[in-house]
Amino acid sequence: MSTSHYVLDPLTVNPVDRSVTKLLYVSVTRYSPEWHSILHTHPCAEVFFVTGGSGSLSLVDKTVPIGVNDVIIVNPSTEHTELSSEDQPLEYIVMGVDGLEAISGDDGGNGYSIIHFQTGGEQILFYLRCLLKEIETRLPGYSTICQDLLEVVLLLLMRRSQFTVTFVPALHKSSKECAIVRRYIENHFKESLTLDDLAAVAHVSKYYLAHAFSREYGTSPINYLLSCRIQESLYLLSETRISLSQIADMLGFSSPSYFSQSFRRIKGLSPMAYRNQCRNTEQTNSAQEP
Repeated sequence: MSTSHYVLDPLTVNPVDRSVTKLLYVSVTRYSPEWHSILHTHPCAEVFFVTGGSGSLSLVDKTVPIGVNDVIIVNPSTEHTELSSEDQPLEYIVMGVDGLEAISGDDGGNGYSIIHFQTGGEQILFYLRCLLKEIETRLPGYSTICQDLLEVVLLLLMRRSQFTVTFVPALHKSSKECAIVRRYIENHFKESLTLDDLAAVAHVSKYYLAHAFSREYGTSPINYLLSCRIQESLYLLSETRISLSQIADMLGFSSPSYFSQSFRRIKGLSPMAYRNQCRNTEQTNSAQEP
């Protein structure tokens, strides 16, 4: 008989501060032709694992290529968006993590870090899929298991010699419910959503959500929804010839008049005036070209 016996060291320091880090949400995203990305920020860090395709991480001052088995950490309040190649649609799993800030990786810059896995990425992906399964089934104790799996993923990332993070207890942490609703709005703003719908996503009352969201972000959930729609409409008005009624329908407005009213209130001019302004600017620039 042969036996191997190992004793854990009770004095070992855990490099992950579990009193600070908290998993807020997990999303699975795949590029589709109607996906138009806009720069945005989150109050928490986002940890992306690219599972398919290729694309880029777009920041205010640069665009960084990303591909399969890359892990991207975008720090809180960093303006960013994800862009996909047309022929190889980008796919990724993303976690929203409170209390985390990346310092360095294989590549990086102001507000973000990237780890490139030549080997070992399948181990990270295994735990992420376990995490997704726990959230989908929601069996008793699933939130504890999800938090533990987050810690496993972070520890595996930290074993990379060039990857370091810091754990930052926020003076005023964004509530889990508000972070979930904000992310949901950013992913579903083209749908017909009400305050009741958004409250149901976070499993809270609409009165609590309206107060908490306004406290966290300085605007109501519905106004944030409108701002996401109006931001998308800027692209459609300036870069396409789609009619105002079609744009209103595409972006979830109840009517073209409500779209125009909301646009004017936020941007200070009508949608048609904005479109004409863009066309005039384009014509002027074209005329000035040699």
